[in-house]
Amino acid sequence: MTAPAYPPKPVPGDRMAILSPGSGLPGILPLPHELGLRRLREDFGLEPVEYPTTRTMGSTPRERAADIHAAFADPTIKAVMASIGGDDQITVLPHLDRELIRAHPKPFFGSSDNTNLLLFLHNLGIVGYHGACLMTELGRPYALHPMTADSVRAALFTWGPYELRPAERYRDTDRDWADPATFDAEPDSQPGGGWIWHRPDRVVAGRAWGGNLEILSWLLMADREIERDPAAYDGGVLFLETSEELPSATEVFRILRNMGERGLLERFPALLMARAKAWSFQRPNDADAKRRYATEQREAVLRALKVYAPHTMAVFDVDFGHTDPQVVIPYGGEVRVDGPARRITVTY
Repeated sequence: MTAPAYPPKPVPGDRMAILSPGSGLPGILPLPHELGLRRLREDFGLEPVEYPTTRTMGSTPRERAADIHAAFADPTIKAVMASIGGDDQITVLPHLDRELIRAHPKPFFGSSDNTNLLLFLHNLGIVGYHGACLMTELGRPYALHPMTADSVRAALFTWGPYELRPAERYRDTDRDWADPATFDAEPDSQPGGGWIWHRPDRVVAGRAWGGNLEILSWLLMADREIERDPAAYDGGVLFLETSEELPSATEVFRILRNMGERGLLERFPALLMARAKAWSFQRPNDADAKRRYATEQREAVLRALKVYAPHTMAVFDVDFGHTDPQVVIPYGGEVRVDGPARRITVTY
């Protein structure tokens, strides 16, 4: 596989498309969306441009694909950001014009369900950026998290290496986005605890591939955007995160087991596993339950690695998942995992 190339980057003053390839939640939860738009203008100096389905719940896959085409084809649009994730972006992929998008490469920012579009771009030879959805990161209550803001700014505007660091404190609980009071106070947080290393006996440098684990499992089931020959991923750095749906440790193991049976896991000499989100409105776990959930997920991952990729180095609790803060991972970009030095460096 030809290594993906980094697309041209915007500069302050440029126009940036805001799309909803997965869900039109800005239409029913405008507060974090409007806040994210304001911060994009004031903190990053970019002019957001919305499209017909950005605030439309229930838009069709074809309509969302049309917005993607319009954003990539417009020469005045210099970057693209998803408003939020969703759960059916996989249905948009068949409607996308590969040659149109390949001919107009642009930085795309998004996570969660946007794993679909990130992998699609990767297969076109375009580096994307896993992270920084407008509502969840730029629309964060009270203030931008400094770690998130620094990573997003670096990914947007700069070229070259960027060292990731463990968050001193993190948040995985949420408050009601429909309540204006949610945005008046700094969210609660808890100590980060640092990264957890497994087999940190080497240095691995490779191209990042992965994203949201549940979305990857759907793409594998639908046989979309995953190379048939696992050797295409040889030497890469696998990065995985799980969603607010809190998949069980059993489900996480089964997905990884199936990736192992397909011959995928052994291709990656290093794995970055995001800090697990362990709380949701449907499952408001207390502190003990959250610790238990995260531990069980880590043990499930290690169990799969033991069987299918016993020599793979792994780092757990890296802050690029559904928790806050969130750093940006260059999808298809270069990542260096230095086990002996306990350092992770990405190239934006």
